[in-house]
Amino acid sequence: MCSGFGTLFVWKYRTEWVKRVAVLRDATIASGIGQFGAIQSAAPSLGMEATPVNVCDIDEIERDIAAFARSSNGGVVVPASPEASRHRDLIITLAAQHRLPAVYASRYFVIDGGLISYGPDIVDQYRAAAGYVDRVLKGEKPADLPVQAPTTYELVINVKTAKTLGLEVPPQLIARADEVVE
Repeated sequence: MCSGFGTLFVWKYRTEWVKRVAVLRDATIASGIGQFGAIQSAAPSLGMEATPVNVCDIDEIERDIAAFARSSNGGVVVPASPEASRHRDLIITLAAQHRLPAVYASRYFVIDGGLISYGPDIVDQYRAAAGYVDRVLKGEKPADLPVQAPTTYELVINVKTAKTLGLEVPPQLIARADEVVE
């Protein structure tokens, strides 16, 4: 996630660099707390400030994003969580409405109109899961199988959304993208 988070830094938004990020996190689950902690730790090295926004309540999301957007040089980071996925349309709409560049953990946010995503390749994870199912069906105990982290990540950019936000996507970022949505 931190690499995706860092992609906000390479963009000069309007006339100034993104210096503040609203991190939409689910504070009711351990991964939500951990993801925010990782982003909060990385933010100063990128010259940024991270602000948490809880994603469990629609009214809170709307209120906090509107308040965050009142100051300049802001962007949004949306780590993976079931609540962020559930409120995907609202989050994408709010980012566009407040003209905030946003980076997401999952490509389907970008397909639905979000700006950019950087996260694990889900298809690759399903392929790995199929191998685990095969091993279990052949008699291995699930508890004996090693836990594996994703090994393939994908960068997806929606250039139409970038244009709507008034952003020029650097050519080097387009060249690194696994998919460009037009």
